[in-house]
Amino acid sequence: MKRLLKSITFLLMLCIAFAGSAQELQEKLAALKGISGIEKLESDYYAEKYVVRITQPVDHKNPAAGTFTQRVIVAHVGFDRPTILVTEGYGAAYALNPRYQEELSKLLDANMVFVEYRYFLESTPEPCNWDYLTAENSAYDLHNVNRTFRQLYTGKWVSTGISKGGQTTCLYRAYFPDDVDFSVPYVAPLNRGVEDGRHEPFLRKVGTKKDRRKIEAFQAEILKRKAEIVPMLETFCRDKKLEFRIPMAEVLDYCVLEYPFALWQWGTPTNVIPPLSSDTKTLFYHLADISGPDYFAEGQPNISFFVQAARELGYYGYDTKPFRKLLTIDSSRGYLNRIMLPRELVDRVEYRPELYHKVYDFLKDNDPKMIFIYGEVDPWSATRVPTFKGKVNEQIYIQPGGSHRSRISNMPEEMKEKILTQINKWLAE
Repeated sequence: MKRLLKSITFLLMLCIAFAGSAQELQEKLAALKGISGIEKLESDYYAEKYVVRITQPVDHKNPAAGTFTQRVIVAHVGFDRPTILVTEGYGAAYALNPRYQEELSKLLDANMVFVEYRYFLESTPEPCNWDYLTAENSAYDLHNVNRTFRQLYTGKWVSTGISKGGQTTCLYRAYFPDDVDFSVPYVAPLNRGVEDGRHEPFLRKVGTKKDRRKIEAFQAEILKRKAEIVPMLETFCRDKKLEFRIPMAEVLDYCVLEYPFALWQWGTPTNVIPPLSSDTKTLFYHLADISGPDYFAEGQPNISFFVQAARELGYYGYDTKPFRKLLTIDSSRGYLNRIMLPRELVDRVEYRPELYHKVYDFLKDNDPKMIFIYGEVDPWSATRVPTFKGKVNEQIYIQPGGSHRSRISNMPEEMKEKILTQINKWLAE
C-alpha cells in the first residue's frame, strides 16, 4: 500500500511539474513583444506546441504602410535544444496537425519555429496590397521572428524549407547571413527568369529515352482526341466550380504541356501511364490526376506564389515544338502573367532579376554553412544552385532517382550518414 501511495505521489509530482513547465512556456511566449493570440495545440511528438501571431510591418522599410499578424507555430522540446526555423514558402495549416513533425526537428531532437509566409492563409495583410509581397520583406519577417524567439531559445539555430520554402531559406541567408548557424534548403530552385529556359532541356534528357517517348506519345494522344476530351474537361471543371480566363481548349493545351513537369516532379513512374488504346475517359482522368486544370484556374489558393514567381522568384516555360500542329494555342510565351496572375496585375508585373543575382552572388562570394538537398529527376533541379569551386561549407546532395520529395531520410545510407555527420559537427562547434 505504501509503495502504491509513493508511486501515485511521484506521478502526481510529475504531472504538476509538467503543467508548471507548460505554464512557464506559455507565460514566456505571452511576454514576448509583438506576440498575441496564443493557442495550445495537440502534438504526437513535441512536449508542447502552440500557434501564435506575431505583429509584422506590412513594409519593413515604411512603417506608415501599417501592420499585419503572421502565423507562427512553436513546437517545444527543451530550452537547451537547438531550434529549427522553418521558412515555409506557403501556408502553415498542415503544420497544425498533431502528427506533423519537421524532419530536422525529428533528426536533431530540436525545437521548431514554423513561419507561415506573408500573403498566405492567415498571414495575409488587409487590404491585400501586392506591392509589399517581396522577398526582401519576407526576409525581414523571418529576421524579426528570429530576434523575438531567440529570447527563449538561445542555442543553435538552423533554417530550413522545402521548394519555395527552400528558396526562402536561401534568400533569408542572403539578406541576413548571420541570423542562423547553418541552413538546409530542400529542392530549392534558383531561377534566373520568369521562363528560365533550363527546365525544357532538362525534360528532354531526364529518365530514359523509353520513358520520354511514352510521355510524349501520351501527350500527343490526348491532343488528338481533343474533340472528345474538351466536353469531358468542361463537365469536370463545372463540377469543381473552376473558372478560367482562357477557352477550355486552351486549358487542355496547358494541362498537356504541364504533364511531363508534374509527372517527374513528384516521381510518378511511367508505368502508370495508360495504354494509348485505352478509352478516352481513362486517358482524360489520368491526365487530370497528374496535371489537373485547377492549376490554371482563377482564384486559386496559391495565387500569391504566382505573383512572386512573375516578379522575382522566376518560373518555367513549356516546350511546344513537338505538338505545334496539335495545339490550339500558337505559343505559350507569357502564360504565367496572362492566365495565372490576379487580373489587376496582368499588365503590371515584370520580372526583376535582382533577387537571383543577390542569392547567386552571396553563394559565390561567401561560403555559408548550407546543405542543399535535390532529387535527380525533379525538374526544379534544372535550376539548382551552382557548384562553386573551393567551397567547403556549401554542400550539394542529389538523391539518385529522387524527385521533389527528396529528403535526408530517404537519401542512400552513405549520403545520409555524411549529411548527418556534417550537421552534428556544426551543432557541436
